[in-house]
Amino acid sequence: MAETKYRRVLLKISGEALCAAGATGIDGREVQRLAEEVKLVADLGVQVCLVVGGGNLVRGSVIAKDSPIEESTGHYMGMLATVVNALAVQDTLESLSVPTRVQSALAVDTVCEPFIRRRAIRHLEKGRVVIFASGTGNPFVTTDTGAALRASEVRADVLLKATKVDGVYSADPVTDPTATRIERLTYNEVIDRRLGIMDVSAIDLCQRSGVPIIVLDLKKPGNMRAVVLGEGVGTLIDAG
Repeated sequence: MAETKYRRVLLKISGEALCAAGATGIDGREVQRLAEEVKLVADLGVQVCLVVGGGNLVRGSVIAKDSPIEESTGHYMGMLATVVNALAVQDTLESLSVPTRVQSALAVDTVCEPFIRRRAIRHLEKGRVVIFASGTGNPFVTTDTGAALRASEVRADVLLKATKVDGVYSADPVTDPTATRIERLTYNEVIDRRLGIMDVSAIDLCQRSGVPIIVLDLKKPGNMRAVVLGEGVGTLIDAG
């Protein structure tokens, strides 16, 4: 078995990663593709946990706009959407013979476990992929911050932030052909330059906990596995 750089990783994906480009809802083919990437890493013996967003189904701040729905209620609706996504990922992973558990910050005990830190760590130690749903269980807190919190709680070696491009660039690579990928940034550079990679609160929490972040393109087959093997994929964010 190949030697890996990281023993325990947390992957943060948006809800949009589970649907086709420009669409909403859940696309089974996209979920299958994600599950196959996770399996490649789990098969290396690496402990994997995930935080999944819910924007493909519900965006709390958007649904509450110009409606009688309070924004806090909209955020709870978004948290429940992440449970739906987590269950989709769970079933798809298990169809590939990858054992999983879903843990939710909101009580939904008919379909998943409550989040219990020690139990989550025990699942990881037993080789199960743990999918964290419902963010932190609080409104007005993004899943980016939820991912940073869970990565800190389970003592992840790295937080993998999946985006549409393979790292952080000097300019928008879609519109600027001269844009170049930045291989490494410090937490403070990301915050001071307001690069918008993750919420400032998420970056700050990772900095305080000492959890490095790697920004990568999960759409490229094998990228997550390459990161775990230390092949220099994406952009590394750490203390420098």
